[in-house]
Amino acid sequence: MNFKVGDYRQSFTLVTEDMVTSFATISGDKNPIHLDSEYAKTTPFKERIAHGLLISGFISALIANEIPGEGSIYLKQNLEFKSPVKLNDVVTTKVTILSIEGSKYLLQTECFVKETLVIQGNALILKK
Repeated sequence: MNFKVGDYRQSFTLVTEDMVTSFATISGDKNPIHLDSEYAKTTPFKERIAHGLLISGFISALIANEIPGEGSIYLKQNLEFKSPVKLNDVVTTKVTILSIEGSKYLLQTECFVKETLVIQGNALILKK
């Protein structure tokens, strides 16, 4: 597919208990803020939150599957975590093309819960 600057794609993902516990197992990140409701009550968030890198994985999926799609290779990604994502939140992930130079794409990457920006950043992708 031929993309142009300004093109974007979105996805919508429900964050589940299973996602969070599976990510904790796979990554080894067993911080109790993600897994222990009683501990989480003692934090500023007052309830469990999802791993930031789990949520950023939704960006990776959108890049690999949609824009620029198959054959995409990450060269660089920066992320700023703005707000927590809680279990049962629906995350809207948006990837927008900022520039295209040859086979390299500069993308704006964002995740939202409702209207709240929870992650923002940029990615540099090589499209084979």
